[in-house]
Amino acid sequence: MKFKARVWKFPDNINTDLILPSASFYLTQEEQVRFVFQANRPGWVDQVAKGDILIGGKNFGMGSSRPAARSLRNLGLGCLVAESINGLFFRNCVNFAFPAMACPGVDKAFAEGDVAEADFANGVVKNVTQGTTLQAATLPQKLLDLLDAGGVYPLLEREGIIAPLRK
Repeated sequence: MKFKARVWKFPDNINTDLILPSASFYLTQEEQVRFVFQANRPGWVDQVAKGDILIGGKNFGMGSSRPAARSLRNLGLGCLVAESINGLFFRNCVNFAFPAMACPGVDKAFAEGDVAEADFANGVVKNVTQGTTLQAATLPQKLLDLLDAGGVYPLLEREGIIAPLRK
């Protein structure tokens, strides 16, 4: 699982309330995307291109268990690489098939607009613009399989453990 795209940077302690504000809870998933980071970066959703990479600081995704990772995926972002990722948010990333990995030093290694290359199988993060490479921990194969399956629900459906969700 590899990604190569433009970088968008966010600081330490990004809360899930910023990613997916409560004002969007009762909207459809498609409508919720319009609210992503609306409070701290109005209009940002109109600038993001499919596959772009989010670079975060420490404790990215702190806060509630709302499905903010799903909204980042639905926005079209390719993946998240952060200094550290809140545990509950990381699990939601896996459950909703939004690739995320922690990589020490990533915040200082990138400027917004740089081009990043993230290799999840090998835990390698490159700043193509600046010519630097960082090593992150690799994700376990079972988590990579969950991401490849499209998340926990599609995997459980495919395995016959749950009935397919109605669309």
